Amino acid sequence: MSIISQPSSPRSSVAYVAAPETPSAEAQNLASQQGWGEAVLLRRRGTALAWVAERQRPVMPDVDSLRQAWQAAQPMLLPDFAPAEVQAQSAHIRQSLTLVEAILDGAEVAAYFEQSPYVERLTPGFEMLAAFEDEGDPQEIETLEFDAVQGDEVIAENLWVKASWLSFEDDDASLRFRFSFGLVGYEDVAADPARQHYAAALTEALFPESAVISANSRLAVLLQTALGVAGLNYVERIVYFNAPNGGAQFHQDVERGHLGVVFAQAHGGTGWLTLPKQILMNEIQAFAAGPAGAAALAELLLQAKLRKEVLNIIGERESLAQTLDAGDHDALEALLNRCPAFTRQLVEHGHCYLLRPGDLILLPQHDAEHCAWHTVFCLDEFLGEALSFAVRAA
Repeated sequence: MSIISQPSSPRSSVAYVAAPETPSAEAQNLASQQGWGEAVLLRRRGTALAWVAERQRPVMPDVDSLRQAWQAAQPMLLPDFAPAEVQAQSAHIRQSLTLVEAILDGAEVAAYFEQSPYVERLTPGFEMLAAFEDEGDPQEIETLEFDAVQGDEVIAENLWVKASWLSFEDDDASLRFRFSFGLVGYEDVAADPARQHYAAALTEALFPESAVISANSRLAVLLQTALGVAGLNYVERIVYFNAPNGGAQFHQDVERGHLGVVFAQAHGGTGWLTLPKQILMNEIQAFAAGPAGAAALAELLLQAKLRKEVLNIIGERESLAQTLDAGDHDALEALLNRCPAFTRQLVEHGHCYLLRPGDLILLPQHDAEHCAWHTVFCLDEFLGEALSFAVRAA
C-alpha cells in the first residue's frame, strides 16, 4: 500500500468530543470541562458519527495563507467574514425560508414565484416559459425554465432553476435550488459565459441574499488577490436549505472552466469534513492499514468478501482515486459517510469545520486529482440556508 506524502492540512479549531452514542448532556459536559464551545452532533440521514466542538473561534487567514491553501487544493474557512452582509439580507433570508416551508407543505414552486415579491423582481428582465417535473429524476421537485429578455428581444434563452431534494430519505427535508442553462445534465457551462451571467442574474432576482457573496467587495478583492486573477464571476449558483438530519455526502465539485466554490452560511449552522483529495486518500489508506480501521470495517461491512474487495481498492492508489471519482462503490461510500471511527480520525487530524451565519468556506477545485472533497451536516433542529457559488476568472 503506497501512501503519497502531502503537505499536512492546517489544523482546524474543532475538536473531537465523544462517540456518537454519547448522551447530549454528557457530551456538553465533556466539552465544557475542556473550556470548549457547544458540543454538536455530526449526524446525517439517520447516522450519527461524532460529537465535536470548537476549542475557540478560528482566526481569519491572511492572503498569503489563502494563496498557498488554494494552490494546494486545501479548503479554507473565513470565520465571521460577512455577518453584517447576512444581517443586511435578513428580510430576504426570512422570505426564502418561508418559501421553502411552503414547498414542504406542498406548494408549487412556479405558483409561488408568480406571486409577490418574486414576480416584481423577475419583471421585466425574465419571462417564465414553463414548469415541469422530470419523472426520470426521483429527487426533482420542479424545474422552471426562463428566458432573459430586454423589451421584446430574447437575450438569453433556456435558463432554468431546478428545485430538488438532497436525498431519498423521508426524514430529510433538505433541498436545493440550482441555477444553470441548456439541457440539464449535458450543459457545457464553461462554453457560454453569457448565459452563465444571466443564470446568475436569475438567482439574484429570486434570492437577493445572493448579495452576501456577489456584492461583497471585500471578498472579491481577497479572492482576486489570493487566486491571482484580475476579475472573477460567481456562476453555477446553488441555494441550499439543509434540514435536520440532512446534508451532502462526500463529493467534489470540479467543473471545466471553474476555479472552485465559495460557500456562505446565511442561516443556521453546518458542520463540514473537507480536505484535498490526495490527503483524503492518505487518510483512507492509513485508516484501512491500522487496527482501528480493521475493526471498524468488520463492523461496517459484515461480508468478508466485501471487506476484501474494498481493501484491494484502497490498497492501490490509482484504483482508489478512480473509485472515488466514479462514486458508485457502496462499501467505500459507507466508509466515507457512515463510519464513526473514520470520522473521528478526520476530526482529530484537523479536517472538521463548523460554520455559523456570516462564515464562508473556500473549496478549490483545480481538477479531479487536485480538489477539495467535502461532506456537510445540518447542525440544528431547524432549517438552515446557505449559498454555494462557483468561481471563474472574468
